[in-house]
Order: sequence, then C-alpha cells, then structure tokens
Amino acid sequence: MQKKIAAFLFSTRLTAFLFLLFAVAMGVGTFMDQGYPKPPSPYARELIFNAWWFEAIMVFFVINFLGNIARFRLYKKEKWATLTLHLSFILIIMGAFITRYIGFEGVMHIREGATERTFLSDQTYISSYIDGDYQVNGVLMRRNVPAKLVRLSERLTPDTQWSTDYNGKVVDFSVVDYIENAKEGLVEDPQGDLYLKLVESGDGTRHEHYLKAGSVANIHNLLYSFNQPTPGAINIEFTEGQYFIESPFAGDYMRMADQQKGSVEAQVKATLELRSLYQIGGTAFVIPEPALRGTMDLVKANDSESTGNDAVIVQVATGDKTERIALLGGKGLSPAPKVLEVGGLSIGLSYGSKVYELPFSITLNDFIAEKYPGTEKAYSSFKSKVTVNDETGFFDYDIFMNHILDHGGYRFFQASFDPDERGTVLSVNHDWWGTYTTYLGYFLLYIGLMAILFDRHTRFKDLEKMLDKVKRKKKALMFLPLVFLFTGMGAQNLPMSSQKADSIVLANAVNKAQAEAFGRLILQDNGRMKPVNTFSSELLRKISGKDQYKGLNPDQVFLSMTEFPMMWYGIPILKLDWRNDSIKKILGVQPETKQIALIDLFDQRGNSKIDSYVADASAKTNPNQFEKDFIKLYEKSYVLNEALGGGILKIFPIPGSVENKWISYQELSATALKSEDSLFIRNIMPIYFQGLREYRQTGDESIANQALEAIERYQQTFGAAVYPAQSKVSAEIAYNRIDPFNKLYRYFGLFGVLMLVVIMIQIFSPRSFWNYAVNLFKGLIWLLFIGMTLALAGRWYISGHAPWSDAYESVIYVSWATLFFGLAFGRKSDLTIASTAFVTSMLLWVAHLSWLDPQIANLQPVLDSYWLMIHVAVIVASYGPFTLGLILGSVVLLLMCLGTKQNREKIMLNINELTIINEMSLTVGLVML
Repeated sequence: MQKKIAAFLFSTRLTAFLFLLFAVAMGVGTFMDQGYPKPPSPYARELIFNAWWFEAIMVFFVINFLGNIARFRLYKKEKWATLTLHLSFILIIMGAFITRYIGFEGVMHIREGATERTFLSDQTYISSYIDGDYQVNGVLMRRNVPAKLVRLSERLTPDTQWSTDYNGKVVDFSVVDYIENAKEGLVEDPQGDLYLKLVESGDGTRHEHYLKAGSVANIHNLLYSFNQPTPGAINIEFTEGQYFIESPFAGDYMRMADQQKGSVEAQVKATLELRSLYQIGGTAFVIPEPALRGTMDLVKANDSESTGNDAVIVQVATGDKTERIALLGGKGLSPAPKVLEVGGLSIGLSYGSKVYELPFSITLNDFIAEKYPGTEKAYSSFKSKVTVNDETGFFDYDIFMNHILDHGGYRFFQASFDPDERGTVLSVNHDWWGTYTTYLGYFLLYIGLMAILFDRHTRFKDLEKMLDKVKRKKKALMFLPLVFLFTGMGAQNLPMSSQKADSIVLANAVNKAQAEAFGRLILQDNGRMKPVNTFSSELLRKISGKDQYKGLNPDQVFLSMTEFPMMWYGIPILKLDWRNDSIKKILGVQPETKQIALIDLFDQRGNSKIDSYVADASAKTNPNQFEKDFIKLYEKSYVLNEALGGGILKIFPIPGSVENKWISYQELSATALKSEDSLFIRNIMPIYFQGLREYRQTGDESIANQALEAIERYQQTFGAAVYPAQSKVSAEIAYNRIDPFNKLYRYFGLFGVLMLVVIMIQIFSPRSFWNYAVNLFKGLIWLLFIGMTLALAGRWYISGHAPWSDAYESVIYVSWATLFFGLAFGRKSDLTIASTAFVTSMLLWVAHLSWLDPQIANLQPVLDSYWLMIHVAVIVASYGPFTLGLILGSVVLLLMCLGTKQNREKIMLNINELTIINEMSLTVGLVML
C-alpha cells in the first residue's frame, strides 16, 4: 500500500496533472480579477489564491519534486542540472509560503518636513476593544482584541466569525453584510424623519448633504437650517406644501429648466425654486428634489462616484443580547473606532488597514517630481529625499523608481505622491526571509536553465546529436512544402470639388528641399522634443492612414496646412473605416466613400454630426465597435483641426521657462513675454509665408530660408536645455524617411517565399544551381536581419529608451527575436530560415496595421529601469523561439498531409529534422521565459 501511494505521489503523471491544475486555477483567478483596479481582488484571493486547496497543490509539488530526486537519482553528478531545477522549484515554493504566513506589506504617506514611523497594512482588518466593569487595583481594564483579517467582496457571502471573552463573558463577532464603495445616504421610509437633499460645491467639488427637519448643519463654514429658523443661517422652510428660503446674504439663482434667473435679497423670506442653482455667500448649491421621509444609513454609491470607503455590517452578541453596527472604512484608511453598547459592555470597532510601527523613523526632506518639457502632468521621474533615523544614528537616502531603501528588514519603494507634489507615498514590504529564499530559488533556476542548454548530459545536447544524424541522411534526399501569399490594392475616385481643392494645394506646394528644411525645426509635442518631420509623418499617418498625399510628402502636407489652413477643411483626407456603413449614412456620404473632408463632419448650420454619438460612446466603459469607430473619427478630426488652427505647432520656446515650455504663434496672446520676443514670434511666421510666396513668384528662396534660420537660432538660444543634438535630429529624420520596418516585411516575405520555392524545386531537380540560389537567399535574409538590427538600434538611440516599451515596439522586437533564433537554428536547416523569414514578414505586417501606433513616445517613469529593461527584453524575446516553434509545427503538419509512398522517406527525414529543431526552439523559449 505504501509503495502504491509513493508511486502515485512521485509519478510524472501527477507532476503533469499538478502543473495543469495550477495553470487552470491561476487562469481562472486572472479572469475573476478583470475590471479590478489592483489585482488580485479579495474575491479571487478568497476563492483561489489563498484557498487551502491552492496551497495543497504547492505542497504536493514539493513532495513530488523530492520524490523524483530520489526516484531518478538526480543527485548523480551527470544529472546536476536537473537536480538544480528541482531544488529551485522547492525553494521558490518555500519562499512563497514564508511570504504568505510571515511577511506583510503596506503603504506609508509622508509630507515634506514630516517624520513618520508607522504605515498602513495592504490588507483590511476589523479592530476592536472591550470596556466593562472588570477592575484590577481599582482600575477598569480594557480588553484589546487581536485585529481580525477580513477579505470581503460583494460577490462573496460574508461568513467571517470570531470570538473572544471579557472577564469570562463570551463575545461573538460576525460579519453579516458588506457594501463596496459606500456612502451615507437616505433610505426612504414612510415612518422616518423628513430630510431635504442639498448639493453644493463649497470646496470646488460636488458634495451631497441631507438636512434633517428641525436641525442646523455647518457645511464648509456656512450654516444651513431646515424647518429650524436660525440667525445667521440660510434658512429653508417647508410649510403647507411650499418651500421658502431666507438668507443672511444677498445672491441670485438660475432655474436649470429654462435658464431663467432671479435674485435673492438678504433677510427676505422668498419662495425656494427647486432644481435651481443658487449662488449665495460665496458658495453654490442646488435643492434637486422635494424633501423625503426616511432614515440615514450606509448605502452603495453610484458607479460613477468613487467614495474611497467601503462599509461592513458587524453583528456582536454576548449572552442573550445582540446588536449590529455599520463601520465605514477600507484599504488605506484607519478610521476612529465606533462604540457599541451590548450586554453591559462597551465595544469599540473599526474597519480599515492595520497600523504597523517601524523600529525607526523616516523624514521626508524633499520630494522632487520632474516633468517632460512643456507639460504639467507628464512625469519623467520622481523621487523622495529622506533621512532614516534609528537608535544608531541617521543617514540620508534617495528613493525613486527601482531604487529602493532596504533597512532593518523593511524595503521601501517609491509608489506614488500627492497631487501638490509636497508629499510622497511609499510602498513598504517586510519579508526578508521570504524574499531571499525566493531569490535563492530563482538563482538556482537560472543556473539550472542555463545548464540544460550547455551541459553534455542534458536532453538539449541529445537533440543536437540527433539533428546531426538527420542532416547526414539528408545529403541524398531533399524536400520542400510550397507556401505563397498575395495582396491586393484598391483605388478611389474623389468628387470634382475635391479635385479642384487638390489642384490649388498641389499648385502652391513648396518643393521637397524647402519642406525638408522646415521639417528640421524642433517641435514640442506632449513633452517630447521631435523634428517637425516626425510630427508631420505621425499626423498624416493618423488622419489618412498613408505616408503621402497626392505625391506630397508629410512635410509638404503639413507646411501646406500651416500656410493654407482654410483650403484643407474641404480636402477629403480623413480616413473612414470601410466596414462601418452607419457612419457614412450619418455623415451623408456615399457608401463607397473612403475618405472625407473635415467640413463633412458638420451640417449647414455648423453643428457637428457626430458629437452626440461620440458623447454616448465616451460615457460607456466598454463601447462596441460601432462606438469605437466614432471615437476614432473624432480623434482624427480633432488632431486635424488642431493642426489647421496652428496651435499644435509649438516651435517657440518661452525664454526662462522653468517647465521648458514651448508655444505656437497662435498661443502668443495668452503668454507673457518680453516685447522683443513677442515681436519675433508674432512676425516670423508671416515673414516665412511671405518668403514662400516670393519663392513661387520669382524662384527666390532667400527670405524663406532666412526665416527658418532665425527660428532655428531662436530655438537653440532659448530652448537649449531641451534642444536635441543635431545628430539625433538627423537620425530621426532619416529613420522617418526610410521607414525601415514598414519596408522590411515586404522583402522578408518576398525572399522567404522565393527561398521556399527554390528548395521545392531542388527536391525534384537536385542541381548545384539551386544550391547557389538557396545560399543567395540566405545571404539576402542575413543582410535584411543586419538592417533590421541597425533599425532597432536607431530607434533606441532616437527615443532614448529600449525599443520594446509599447505595443508596436514589442511586436517588432518579437519579430527580430524570431528571426534571430531562426537564423541561429537555421545553420542546420535551410527550411527553418525560409519559414522564419516568412513569419517575420507576417509579424512586421501585423505591426503596421491600423490598431498599432508606431509613434515614438515618452517613457513612463516606472519603465525607466535597467533591470526592468533587461527583464522585459528577455521575456519578450522568448516569444521569438515560441513563434518559430509555431511555424515549424505548422510546416510539419503540412508535410504530413503531403506525404505519399513515393516520397515517404524524404518527408520523414524532414519531419524529424523540423521536430528536433522545434523542440530545441521551445526549450530555449521556455528558458528565457
């Protein structure tokens, strides 16, 4: 019996089952957390991640790993790599258990100049104490009950119960209800008191209050009374079905229904207008509805209203007495206790985070938030300059993203900061043993994974030997499956009026040299300093989906928009989604229309045709595709309108600006500048446009060139702090002009397919010519790979961060990694290189679909880390060998379908070759992941 149990516990079947069950459980938990702002949610924690059965899976893992070490004698010298992997898994699981049961974490908030030595827990607790008549030496004793950890969710039925005693008297606690996003509100009750709802914005934000009949309320230092006349208060009365108001201050009101206005005289009783905006005593308020009868209780707030509080209803019982109490609180809050009298005991309860005390204190000396140039809320980095004080002395330290403070067993991370930038929020972790046990496990895992790739006793080396045997057999046999693809193109015809507008624009377009000079000017766009050439390329691609218009390059188009904005309102350049006929019907254009003009979005009265649809779509959390198309069209029209208005051309730095802000010539009136600077900005663009007109009439470009040179000197003089190096500007313009990744997928597809065709021909006609052709295509693909690598390096240099920081960059990086591993494994398989080139082509094609934005953007502060850069690089690069495995597996399935009795031997050799390479590729991918 014991042998059967051991055989089951130590079997590889159990290992596979546990891995499958573990993956399914985590996948389900991930779906359960959808929509929750900071997963895992209490719901997923309670049902999965903190459930006993989930931990039992990991216990069985440990037992299984230990049993396999003995069963397969992994302690032998030649099996050390596999032994290292098993030990690493055990240590990682042990570290998780230590973290789960010993470690804890939370957040610490510190204002500048303040010193703190406490922080709030990341989890929620119900804290309580009991006061009674028990005395020691004549002193009444308080019983502090240990805080009870609770994980509550509206999707779970509360069943948390615990007990304690006071002087032999048992006290039972139980959670009977939970309200997420709770607030104090009115619950209608015909037998309740009369309440009047008042909505005000005394501190600049909206607040709801309920005035109880016969009471006076102090709201933002202003007194309000309801059916309780009080000197100095805004008195509201309800008598005989009518409402009256008497105010100590004069004011006015506006009835919302018809916009009718009226005045309020001081100390004069007048009729109160419901649903009217009153402005009295420096504040504004509305009485939105008649008074209602009810009771005040905790209720759930609207989805659009975030209160930051949750409510817990706790039942307390002692003896035959039972009472309930509603507690308002939640994560990150430490509210004062509410006292409940039950069975002769005074019991204080509160719901929120537990307060932990540090063995040292931290003083925030300064908080520094750096922004991208010219922005107000786009942060490039932020850090906390602190002083740590303990019994041995003090020391200064800087905490910022990925630069943590590690002291006394506690680790402090920069998490967030106050909106006024005068306070910091630090994430605190206390888990020394769990952290370093897990680190040791990961270190052994890294060693083990590297070993299985290079140690001569591992499966990976066996695969290399098997592949060499297959290659020797293939010297006399050759094969290839046939793969091909095709693409199509379409055209469109524009109405005659549009063609007339086009002819005017084309006739007045500047030459490419002048447009190129204009494109070298530096522009500030959402905090990033970029050449106008980059912005014009992004603009044209966003609004039209193309990189040229009627033979004009992006610089020529944008310069024309700047010089002749009115003309472009009527030119059809906004791309429509060909699948959405509803938009075309609403706009009143023909079903075959592919592009519209900005003016087509407005009716004859100048009203927008799509604003109502956009408003409805924007108000929804999950808009459908129809609504998303309206939002996209609005975004395109907004950007185009901004470009035509000139406000987007921010090419003039403000001298002495602390934020390094640049403005457009249209923003000059709203900016305080010295007269000479103001005069330059106001006049230089008209001078430039005059120079362009002079060039068209006489061919003389001197005035236009001098104007551009003056603007460039102005930028370098007053914007030197953020002005990019000329080498970077030239590199970015060259990158935009070449557009490497958009071109590479065509060449990879072409050479990959031709190489596949040549290898197929080689099967039936094994001549040396075809060998030369295959080697030629291999060389061309290698050259394309070198060019792709240089393009990635160029994007890295231009952006200043690693080129895998957004969706577009991730896809092109995965395509590069796929090609890299295909070429690495392709040393022993020409078919692998051809297949990889084809798959790289498809990935790059996907990267240039309309739902991926190739724009180079600023990096978020949390991503600005060398360690994170390496981590993401390795993880994302692992998709390369996985993708290679996918295509090789597909080719193998195709070969199985093409196999016949006549070619069976050739087919099987190639299937074996690809299967071995596939397993090697997936192994490398798993190691990297």
